[in-house]
Order: sequence, then structure tokens, then C-alpha cells
Amino acid sequence: MLRLDGVSKTYRAGAFGGRHLTAVRDVSIELRPGEMVSLIGESGSGKTTIGRMVLRLTSVSGGAITFDGDDISTLEGRRLKEYRRCVQGVFQDPFSSYNPVFKADRVFSMLRTNFFPGVPDAEWRHRVEDALISVRLHPDAVLNRYPHQLSGGQLQRLLIARALLLDIKVLVADEIISMLDASTRIDVLNLLGDLKDRGLAILFITHDLALGNYISDQTVILRRGQIVESGVTERVFTNPLHPYTRQLLTSVPQLHRNWSDIDTALAVAPGRCAYHTQGGPTDGRQLAEAEPDHLVACLATGGNTSCPDG
Repeated sequence: MLRLDGVSKTYRAGAFGGRHLTAVRDVSIELRPGEMVSLIGESGSGKTTIGRMVLRLTSVSGGAITFDGDDISTLEGRRLKEYRRCVQGVFQDPFSSYNPVFKADRVFSMLRTNFFPGVPDAEWRHRVEDALISVRLHPDAVLNRYPHQLSGGQLQRLLIARALLLDIKVLVADEIISMLDASTRIDVLNLLGDLKDRGLAILFITHDLALGNYISDQTVILRRGQIVESGVTERVFTNPLHPYTRQLLTSVPQLHRNWSDIDTALAVAPGRCAYHTQGGPTDGRQLAEAEPDHLVACLATGGNTSCPDG
């Protein structure tokens, strides 16, 4: 359905734009109906940039993103509008998605104006109520309320209900529960699970491995804008092959140790590299199949050091 093939993103940097900063490099991911793919990595690894490229909020510098075979970078006018009816995003801070001057359900009226101008009032109210019930919200509890009168979890679910009104096929969920309290997080996660069971493809962007393990079918580990390991979630978590993945799974915050120290240790970690042990490809691809449905990169990927197996 939705494919990223060798996607890269480079920004111009410096006072006069003389330098180039590569935020994402050669990323390939596929989202299928009824599947959740977790994109996991530390802050600055390129997760959100990938989500914004999928949503056509940021342009692609290299490679291609295709939806049902069409390159989304070429879509304009009505075709772009149709794409945005099928692919929607929900972001980390729900409060930033609302204008505090207007009632929260204005997001529905704006949607109606842009996509459903001919729907009668009674039918539209029925559609909105059905969408709210599907995300476990009671219409009387959230309609005609201002954003400050609702919780973060309610606001997030309003945005998901808005997406469902478009009958979307792909949802980009970018850190959507990181600002929610623990009691609300499980409700939103279970809601995403229900939507996945109904056939929705979900790109779940997070820095929390526990959440990705709990809910996703496929896991992609991102480091410095590159994929270092990917595959079926169970295999990535039970048999992590790249040292960065192992570090993410075992690390906890330590006040006496900087992340940069850990990162340096990873780049020069001794031992056999699974990428080369399994016969890394020589055709320019960055990932080798270490086992069925489990890909791994050279342990030096994303760093400045040579692989010990060179």
C-alpha cells in the first residue's frame, strides 16, 4: 500500500546554506493493510522527518514514497487531496493542534467544509457521533467544549476520530501518547490495536521500545537517520543483532554517563558483525537478511568508524 524506497532527506544548514545536513538516509519501509510498523530511535534519529515526508509536509530529497503505486511527490490538486483523505497524522502534543479560541469540535466542521460540503446536517451529526463512539468518546462529553476543558487523551482521540471520518487507510502516529498519563496511554494503545484489526495501516513513531514491542507487528530501529535493524517485532526484540539495538534494549538512564559516551562505545564495539557474518549484500543495499524477516546493518552504520569485519 505505502512504500518508502531508499528515501533520504537533506537540509541546507549554515549561515548561507553552504552546508548540508542529512537527516534521513536510504530508508526503505513498507506498510500493509492491518499492520503496525514501529519506527524506534532516540531523539534526532529522523523518525519525525520520515513521518512528515509520508504526510507530504516535508519534501523528499532522494528515493521515492509511493501509495498504491503512485509517487506522492508528483501529486497535485485533486489527486493530492485524495491522498490526504487516505493518509493522515496525529502528533505528540494534542493541544498544539487546536486553536484555544474555538471549540475543539471545530476540527470536524473544517473537515466537512473541505471534504464533505454536500452532506446534510443530520447525516453529518450521525457520522461524527459514530466516529466519536468508535474512539471511545461520548459525544455529549466532548462536543461544544473548548480544548482547555478536555484532557490530552480526549483531544488525541478527537483527532483520531477526525481521521476516521475520512475513511483513511494509513495513520502516522508520531509520539501520540508521550504526553499522556499512564491511565490514558493504555486506552489510546488499545484503540490503535482495534483500528489495526479493522485494516488500518499504522506507522507508530516512538522512542519507547516497550510500547513498540507491545503493539507493533514490524519494528524498524533507526540510528542517525539510517535503519540499523528491522523485521518482525518478536525477532528484533528476542534476538537483537545490532549493538545499537542491544544497547537500546538494555540501557536505562544513568546520571554518571553521557549518551555520547555510549554512542562512541557502540561505534567501536568489538566482535563479529552480523551484517558481514550473514554475507552483507554487495549491491549497495545497507541491510542483510540475518534470518527470515529480520534484517541487520553493519554495526558501523551511521558512524565514522570502519566495521571490525571490514
